[in-house]
Amino acid sequence: MKQIIQPRHKPTFSTPLHSQNSGDRNWFWTTPWLMILIIGLIGMVGVLALYSAAHGAWRPWSMMHGMRIGIGFVLMLVVAMFPINFIKKYAVLWWAGAVILLAILEVLGTGKGVQRWFSVGGFNLQPSEPAKLAVIVMLAAYFHNIYSESMRYLRTYIPVVAIVGIPFIQVLLQPDLGTSLMLLLSASVLIYVAGIPRWMVMSAIGLVLAAVPIGWSMLYAYQKSRIMVFLNPDLDALGAGYQVTQSKIALGSGGVVGKGYLQGSQSHLDFLPERQTDFIFTMIGEEFGFFGCLYVIGLYTGLIFLLLKYSFSVRTTFSRLLIIGVAAMISFYVTVNIGMVSGILPVVGAPLPLISYGGTAMLTVFLGLGLVISAMRNDKEIRD
Repeated sequence: MKQIIQPRHKPTFSTPLHSQNSGDRNWFWTTPWLMILIIGLIGMVGVLALYSAAHGAWRPWSMMHGMRIGIGFVLMLVVAMFPINFIKKYAVLWWAGAVILLAILEVLGTGKGVQRWFSVGGFNLQPSEPAKLAVIVMLAAYFHNIYSESMRYLRTYIPVVAIVGIPFIQVLLQPDLGTSLMLLLSASVLIYVAGIPRWMVMSAIGLVLAAVPIGWSMLYAYQKSRIMVFLNPDLDALGAGYQVTQSKIALGSGGVVGKGYLQGSQSHLDFLPERQTDFIFTMIGEEFGFFGCLYVIGLYTGLIFLLLKYSFSVRTTFSRLLIIGVAAMISFYVTVNIGMVSGILPVVGAPLPLISYGGTAMLTVFLGLGLVISAMRNDKEIRD
């Protein structure tokens, strides 16, 4: 398998002055404006969809969503101004901070059932969302300093197991199976791209398959129920299968061109649950039909394509893996959400990025995109 990890070179002592000045003068041309345009279009879809979800009212969701989009853009541009070498240097602190937040959440949630967020001043912070990004940044920083020859040794992956495994277990114990699996999948993509040998990949797949019976026995009753309903939606159509049944009815009723904006009967008559969060794509499909779904999927496809394109334009391992990791994170958000509401995947509670109502997941995406812009602008400044 072709590996992208490059052997480290001796660090240089300074960045040429003319290179820095040139970067300052050309910041406009190094900003990915097409990506920013697509992000804005996706955010606008969210504002309009949430306006419809509230039966044609700006409150309680649409106006707040628009404000969060504005805050997210500011956050993205602020993060983009940070030197990418600074992000790499302190990646371990970000990862450690995420682990500590998850640990504090576990302590506070003891004896109180499911506990997945902090409530601070009316804002709910879900630490598992930024933890996914922290794992991506930490893995990118780790593999940046690894020789390509070292990728074939098992000892190289001992720190990787800790980097991924600790937050994965913490999120899994909340319990939040969907988020923990997306964290694991995003990290797996990054590890694969970093150059893990094929025999290790096949061995890992074999171990996962062998552990399925053990994993099944450890699932909560409601998690088992969701999986069984996924395999047979009619098993509990009025209980655990109600959400996906109503979702498929709404999607199918939209037809090719949809029922029209604000005219979705399933959503506006409250048959569709969680239409402002997890099932917002269903409402879009009901009102705008097949073409509306294609438009939303096309926007996400364009965004992910641009991210992958940008990953080939940078030269350092850290920047390349960071951008690919952000692309993988967004891809799994979109794939799991659309697959879930279409009945292709079990219901796991995954938001549609930049469209679903919710603050932490949205700001995490903006934060990741800000890191992408920083990597594109300052890639040459990274030093070993």
